[in-house]
Amino acid sequence: MFFELDSRLKAVLTLLLAFTVSYLAVPQVKRFAESIGAVDKPNPRRINKEPVPRMGGIAIFCGFMLSALLFVELTDQIKGILAGCVLIAVMGALDDVFNLNAWIKLAAQIGAAVICIACGVVMDSFTNFLVEGEYIFFTQPLSVFMTILWIVGCTNAINLIDGLDGLAVGMSAISAVTLFLISLRIETATSNVSILLLCLIGGCAGFWPYNKHPAKIFMGDVGSQMLGFLLGSISIIGIFKMHALVTMLVPFLAMAVPLADTAYAFIRRICRGQSPFHPDRGHFHHKLLDMGLTQKQAVYFMYAISMALGLLAYLMIGKNQTVKIVLLAVGLFISLIIILYVFIVFPRRQAERNKNPNIEDRDIKIYERGNKKQR
Repeated sequence: MFFELDSRLKAVLTLLLAFTVSYLAVPQVKRFAESIGAVDKPNPRRINKEPVPRMGGIAIFCGFMLSALLFVELTDQIKGILAGCVLIAVMGALDDVFNLNAWIKLAAQIGAAVICIACGVVMDSFTNFLVEGEYIFFTQPLSVFMTILWIVGCTNAINLIDGLDGLAVGMSAISAVTLFLISLRIETATSNVSILLLCLIGGCAGFWPYNKHPAKIFMGDVGSQMLGFLLGSISIIGIFKMHALVTMLVPFLAMAVPLADTAYAFIRRICRGQSPFHPDRGHFHHKLLDMGLTQKQAVYFMYAISMALGLLAYLMIGKNQTVKIVLLAVGLFISLIIILYVFIVFPRRQAERNKNPNIEDRDIKIYERGNKKQR
């Protein structure tokens, strides 16, 4: 089903329908999750102190899917994305109930990516960042590999950052808004990509009030993996395809925080001789908590970083190459400073304080002595 409406009315109705369905579905999903025992109980890796039902992503799925079926033109590419979304959602729901093996989940993610590829959702080329109008094209095997890698990577990126109340759904919404604003500069508010992103934004917005701290329900794998899959697959048809205006860096910047955290997590675990899917407490949001931030502060700090990088991605679609390079350099420098402090400088200071509990008193005395000399 596809409605032809005035562009502004269509955009507003799409957003409102996805939001309303998602918001109203959460209480029903919560009761269903509790009835089948899909509940997150407190453990050393969990932040919640009380049992919290999961599977809240079903509400996002309902809002997104209903709105998409009503307002998005069902081209082959859109059908592929929606079919892959169903597969990911079903797998995620089963995982929330039965705790599936990591390799089974990976197989389902690859299967969803293959469905997209079969329907024409393929990353076949990207623009050269430094030379306007110059494109780098992939061979067919490389196109398939890059598409699977991108979709699976995005799927796991959102899944792995889902560790604090409201974090994953908020980061997903910010990434979707960034991609939507970029799509407006490239196409129109009623393009398939724009409407599909509005469906996703509305679904996330409807779920967020229940998931913010203190969370009444978690989205579970059914939500986090679905959101990652949708962001990855939609960005291929909405951003990577716009050769003349944007570069490969734009979708990376729009989802930079979860993607970087995932890459670091995989490298960290492999270097330790562990499975890349082995859970640990070394994610970016865990480090922020270790620094003394509260859940809300850590979540809003990560929102702020994601918004800043989203703004950078939006500015990067201009045609001035010098401005692009300067913006990218500034963004990378600031990101590097934050990463070095959170992952290296602060942990070393903390370890030093643990070895010498009086170190803070000593630092305070040195500081006071310096002030006296200045006087």
